[in-house]
Amino acid sequence: MKNLARGVTRLNRWIGKWASLAVLILFALLLADVVMRYLVGQPAIWTAELATLIFGVYAIIAGGYLLAERGHVNVDIFYGGFSRKRKALVDIVTWPLFFIFVVVLLWQGYDIAKEAIEDMEVSNSTWKAPLWPTKSLIPVAAILLLLQGFVRLWADIRILMDLPVDEETFGALASEESAADAVAAGGIQE
Repeated sequence: MKNLARGVTRLNRWIGKWASLAVLILFALLLADVVMRYLVGQPAIWTAELATLIFGVYAIIAGGYLLAERGHVNVDIFYGGFSRKRKALVDIVTWPLFFIFVVVLLWQGYDIAKEAIEDMEVSNSTWKAPLWPTKSLIPVAAILLLLQGFVRLWADIRILMDLPVDEETFGALASEESAADAVAAGGIQE
């Protein structure tokens, strides 16, 4: 079971690192669009639309990675000052909300992807960019996020039971320092 959790975390981290390279592609596309628009005087038809599609993939596929790295935004007014055990308890109590969200994302994403693939959906622009590859990644991203959510749930249960929780298997751990300690140290509370 631990090997499965480690595999899920490694997969999400690997995907997240590769997806981060999309930022470089986005930069190049948008730079090309600016050059074409202002230096050549004629914008390229495809650069802005391709940048939007790549950003869509980047945004949806990185959810599991963000969960593994605790990169999602928390409301730290209360949560930031909690001990690691209390944070784990809050995460367990709110986990059903996460589960409902991801199941709806998976269900609706599957319907969107299925329809886009069946129709070989393309955009309405002159370029007619294929939309189905981007839309087909929505359920894939939801599955990766759900799997990482189960790994995090297991880690939170282990924290409550005072069992060891390593970062390689379960992802980044909740910080023990309070929000006031982070501000005093000049750091940013996650």
